Amino acid sequence: MSDYVNSLMAQLKAKHPAQPEFHQAVEEVADSLSIVLDRHPEYRTSKILERLIEPERIIIFRVPWVDDQGEININIGYRIETNSAIGPYKGGLRFHPSVNLGILKFLAFEQVFKNSLTTLPMGGGKGGSDFDPKGKSDLKIMRFCQAFMSELFRHIGPNTDVPAGDIGVGGREIGYLFGQYKKLRNEFTGILTGKGLNWGGSLIRPEATGYGSVYFAAEMFETRNETFEGKTCLVSGSGNVAQYAVEKILELGGKVVTLSDSNGYIYDEEGFDSEKLKFIMDLKNIKRGRIIEYSEKYKNTVYTKIDSNQDFNPLWNHKADCAFPSATQNEINAKDAQNLLNNGVYVISEGANMPTTLDGVKLFLDNKILYGPAKAANAGGVAVSGLEMSQNSMRLPWSRQEVDDRLRNIMKNIHKTCLDTADRFGTPGNYVNGANIGGFLKVADAMLDQGVV
Repeated sequence: MSDYVNSLMAQLKAKHPAQPEFHQAVEEVADSLSIVLDRHPEYRTSKILERLIEPERIIIFRVPWVDDQGEININIGYRIETNSAIGPYKGGLRFHPSVNLGILKFLAFEQVFKNSLTTLPMGGGKGGSDFDPKGKSDLKIMRFCQAFMSELFRHIGPNTDVPAGDIGVGGREIGYLFGQYKKLRNEFTGILTGKGLNWGGSLIRPEATGYGSVYFAAEMFETRNETFEGKTCLVSGSGNVAQYAVEKILELGGKVVTLSDSNGYIYDEEGFDSEKLKFIMDLKNIKRGRIIEYSEKYKNTVYTKIDSNQDFNPLWNHKADCAFPSATQNEINAKDAQNLLNNGVYVISEGANMPTTLDGVKLFLDNKILYGPAKAANAGGVAVSGLEMSQNSMRLPWSRQEVDDRLRNIMKNIHKTCLDTADRFGTPGNYVNGANIGGFLKVADAMLDQGVV
């Protein structure tokens, strides 16, 4: 790292201690931007990166709500509005016990670059709560969502901040949140994305992140005149991103052999097919069950419980061609990265946000594999959120095919931006630099145009 980046990181860690995920996200971007800041001293003089690091606004609030037994519960709510230079804040809401300020700041920071890469006019933000919806009744979840929105509604709007779903926030939660917003504001606007199809939602929105990560991988394959046909893929997670990544991989001729949840993972050497995938979708989306139940139905499947004390994840230690980390941040460490390389994996497209540690990323780059970082490869979700906002503004729905075609073109353009930018700054084939620099330039120039605000 340059002296400038070292100094920047030292100041950041001193000013905002105990936020390791945020530090990690900033360090990766800052390292990529060293060459840009050397070529364009105006960015350094105007302290563009320093201003990007500090959110424009952080909103923290208590969320008191009453459960089915009449007991009062109190959670913490957050909304991080990081940058609005190119459009209203846009980013998901996450409901999970692990949610804290540092994690949301990392996610919001990443979102700025991701949204910029889509070429749609969206700034970056993120929010959520330490509320855990797992195992709770619909009534409890509704009460919590209504209490959460009773504060959040003051800070969002279709031209200010447009949240979406994330971990723990699916169609059910979006519905409860939207209903409360509509009641409080007495207006029907496209304030949230991920809505139901019959009240303003977009086709392909649940599928978008998973589909997008596969489309990005397909573009990377094309640089070597290859396709998905006959390729074996490892996929982590079992939520929307993982499910629809599997669906699209199968459609393009690949084979998927793994899926996981927080307890463990399944390895199906024969690979999933449409019937098995439907079982998983019903299990996770309707029954809200655990992935181990798949191995109880399909006896040739091996289920492995994840030991949190292990220094590697065995899911990433199988022979394969491709990997799609689609669960959560830092699920691939340096040892996992080496296991992937040792097992022949040469295409990685990240469906989760920052799923690889900095040491793992370095191994992928040093070995010159096709590595699509999250802010590029998983931008499909927010891209279709942006398309949903467009449909809401026009009061016109688009067909499934039209949205899917637009998504495919957006991912193709993101891929081209990453490659062209990496070439222009002397690091050909480095998608990390291409994504970080490509996302930065558009936002940085907008910030210069708008002055010190």
